Amino acid sequence: MARRSALSIRIVEGRNLPAKDITGSSDPYCIVKIDDEAIIRTATVWKTLSPFWGEEYEVQLQPGFHSISIYVMDEDALSRDDIIGKVCITRDMLAEHPKGYSGWMSLSEVDPDEEVQGEIHLRVEVLGSQGSRRLRCSVLEARDLARKDRNGASDPFVRLRYNGKTQESTVVKKSCYPRWNETFEFELAEPAGEKLCVEVWDWDLVGRNDFLGKVVFSVQGLEAAGQEEGWFRLWPDKSKPTEDERRGSLGSLQLQVKLRDETVLPSHCYQPLVQLLCQEVKSGRQDGQVHLVTLLDETTTAECRQEVAINLVKLFLGQGLVKEFLDLLFELELAKPCEPNTLFRSNSLASKSMESFLKVTGMPYLHFVLGPTIARVFEEKKYVELDPGKVEIKDVGCSGLHRVQTESEVIEQGRQHLQSYLGELLDAIVRSAPACPPLIRAAFRQLFQRVGERFPQHQHAKFVAVTSFLCLRFFSPAVMTPKLFQLRATHADARTSRTLLLLAKAIQLVGNMEPAAGRAKETWLSPLLPALQQGTARMRDFITRLVGTEEDQGEEEGEGRPPPAVVKEGLLLVHKTRGNGPLLAAAAGKKLHFCLTGESLSFGKSPGAERIGAIALGDILAAEKVEEKSFGSSHVMQVVYLATGGQQETAYLQCKCVNELNQWLSALRKVCGNNPRVLRSYHPGVFRGDKWSCCHQRDRTGLGCDRTRHGVTLQDWSDPLDPTVEAQRLFQHLQGLRDTLRDKYWELLEPEHAQNGPRGEAVALRREPPVSGPPCPAPLAPLPAAGPPARLGALWGREEHREGGSDVSEAKRRPP
Repeated sequence: MARRSALSIRIVEGRNLPAKDITGSSDPYCIVKIDDEAIIRTATVWKTLSPFWGEEYEVQLQPGFHSISIYVMDEDALSRDDIIGKVCITRDMLAEHPKGYSGWMSLSEVDPDEEVQGEIHLRVEVLGSQGSRRLRCSVLEARDLARKDRNGASDPFVRLRYNGKTQESTVVKKSCYPRWNETFEFELAEPAGEKLCVEVWDWDLVGRNDFLGKVVFSVQGLEAAGQEEGWFRLWPDKSKPTEDERRGSLGSLQLQVKLRDETVLPSHCYQPLVQLLCQEVKSGRQDGQVHLVTLLDETTTAECRQEVAINLVKLFLGQGLVKEFLDLLFELELAKPCEPNTLFRSNSLASKSMESFLKVTGMPYLHFVLGPTIARVFEEKKYVELDPGKVEIKDVGCSGLHRVQTESEVIEQGRQHLQSYLGELLDAIVRSAPACPPLIRAAFRQLFQRVGERFPQHQHAKFVAVTSFLCLRFFSPAVMTPKLFQLRATHADARTSRTLLLLAKAIQLVGNMEPAAGRAKETWLSPLLPALQQGTARMRDFITRLVGTEEDQGEEEGEGRPPPAVVKEGLLLVHKTRGNGPLLAAAAGKKLHFCLTGESLSFGKSPGAERIGAIALGDILAAEKVEEKSFGSSHVMQVVYLATGGQQETAYLQCKCVNELNQWLSALRKVCGNNPRVLRSYHPGVFRGDKWSCCHQRDRTGLGCDRTRHGVTLQDWSDPLDPTVEAQRLFQHLQGLRDTLRDKYWELLEPEHAQNGPRGEAVALRREPPVSGPPCPAPLAPLPAAGPPARLGALWGREEHREGGSDVSEAKRRPP
C-alpha cells in the first residue's frame, strides 16, 4: 500500500498587473514553489500587463507537503528580476475543494519576513519536581533555511524567549544546514501559562538581522507529555498585518488547482475491476449488452472525461489491449445515430480516448514531424497575414527609393511564406508513414475499416475519420501552441503566433478534406486554395499508405524512422570536484551530451558521437538539487552513484534553467524509482577542503544533512506506465458514480420492457471476497471480486435478502 499526492496546476492568465518597466509595461512569468522549493517556471510573456500562459502541470509530491506559492515575476535583461506579487494556497484550502479550485486570486505583496522555509530539530522537556521545575530546550540542528545573504547562504543563530527572558545560541557562518547541539534552561513559571518561542535569525554585521522563522510551544502541553522531540517546521511571524490587509492593486491570477491524495493498494486488489474491463474489451460489442465504457461515457461529466480517458488508455496499454479498447469505442460510437461529416467531432469518450492515446504514444513522432517546420517559423519571424482586415502596411525600399507596400503585395508575400511552411510540413507528414509508431498505425487501420463498413456509400468518411484525429486533434493544436507540446521552450511572440495560427488553420482545412468549405466561411483564404487542394490529395495518399496492411508496414521498415526514443537527453556542464568515477575522470569541466534510457545514463561529446561512458540505473543512488552557493548557480543537480570499485561518487551537472533542472530530476527519479539502494539523505553542498559546504561536517562519507526527494516528480506523457495507479483512479471515479451508473444501466437495458422490473429493485454492488489470495481491503469491497461476471448486469442484477438469519439471493431477470 502506498500513499501519494498528485497536484494538478493550470496557470491560465493574469490581469491588471502593475507596470515594472520604464515602457509602462512588464514581462511577466510565474514561479511555482512547493514548500518553498521552485518546481515550475512558466514562459515569459513579453510587454503586457494581462499575460496569457495556459500552461498545465501535474506534480507528484510527498504526502506531507504544506503549501503552494505562485510568484509573478517581471523579467529584466540587465538587472535582477522584479517580484510583482504572489498567491499562496495551503493544503487546507485545497482540502476544502475536493473537486479542485478554479477562479481568480488576487496577488499579495511579498514580505521578506514571511519568506521563511526549512525545519529545526529540537528537544523540549520539563525537568525537576514541584517547586523547582525547569524548562530545558536542546537546539540540535536545522535544515533548508532561507538564503538571506548574497553568497547564497545565511549565518543562522537561535533566539529563545520565555517568561520575559531571552537566550541566544552561537552563530554558524555560511550555512543553511547548521548544527548547534546546544542546551538552554529556564525556570518554569507558575502557573505554566507562558509559551516558549524558538526563533531562528540570520546574523548580519551591518544592518538588522533577518528573520528565518519560528516555532512556538505550549508549556502546559509539555507538562502533560513530559518531553517533545523532532523536526519542527519554521513558521512566519503572524503578529504582522494579515495578507488581506496588505493586499494592494497588484493584479490577479486565474488558476485551476486540484489536489488528489491517493492510497494505492496492491495490484491484486484491483483485479476484479481490471478483469471486468478486459473481458468486455476482448468480447467486443454485443447486441443487447450494456457496456461499462458506455456507462462511463453517458455518466462522466465533461470536466472529468479527459482524465477518465487517460486512465483507461494507460490501463489498457499496460494490459496490452489498447487496440481492442479503442476498437470497441469505435464500434460503440458508430452504433449511435450519426452523420458521416460529423464523426468524432464531439468530446465523447471515444474522441477523448483516441486523443489521449496519440499523446501518450505519439509525442516522439509528433516532434519528428513538426519539429523542423516549427523551428523555422520561430527563427524566420516572417510577417504572414491573409485577412485584409488585419493587414499592417509596412514601409519598404532603400534610401534612394522609398515606397509603401500595397495591401495586395503584403497578402501575396504572406501567402508565399505560408505556402512554403505548409508545403514543408506536408512533405514531412507524407514521408512520415514508416516513422509512425506501429500501435498508432494499427489503431488508425481499425478506425479506417470500421468507418468504411458503417458508411459504404460515403467512402470519403473513412479518410476524414482518420484526419479528424491526426490533423484536427494532434498536429493542429501542436502547431498552434508548440510550447504546450514541448516543441518550444517559450511562447511565440504576437507575429509568430499569428503565423502559427494560420498554419494550424491550413492543416485543419487539409484535414477536413474539403478546402472549399473553409473558403466559404473565410473568403480571405481563397489565395491559399490551390495549395490546400493539392495538400488534400497528398493527405489522402498519405492516409492510404498509413493504414496499409501489416505486410505493407513491414516492407516500409527502416524508411524515414525517427531516432530511438529516450527518456531524456541534452547538453549538461560537468563541474570539477573531487572524485575518480568514470564521469568525473573523463569529463570534469566540460559540456557533454547526456542520454537517459531505461537502462543507463550515458554521455558523449555530442549527440551522434561515440559514448564515453555510462552509469547503470541500478547504480544511481540519488538525484537532487545543489545549493546555489556551491557553484554560483541555482540550476545544478547532483547524481550520486556507485563507481566500478563500489565507492560512492557524486557528479555535479549544470542545467540551463529551472525547468530543465526539474525535468532531469524527474526523469532520473522515475527510472530509478524501484532501485532498493536509493539514499534517504544527502548533502546539498559540495565537499571542499576538509568539510561539506552545507553543514560543515568533516566526515565525507557520513549521513547527509537533508532528506532526499525521490517522490517529487513532474508528470510527462513519456512517464512509465503504472496500471495499478490508473486502476485506483478508475475505481475511485466509479465509486463516486455508483448510483448514477446503476440508474443509467437500467435505463439503457431494454427500456421497452421496463415495466417487467423497476430499476428500484437494483441493489448495491455485490460484496464477495476474491476466489484466491488475501482479502481485499475495505475500499475495494464494492467491486465484484469473485471473478468477472458474464454480463455487466451481474453487478446490479442481484438482490440480497436476510430471511431467518440466512442469506437468500434472487436473480432479477429481464426478458431476452
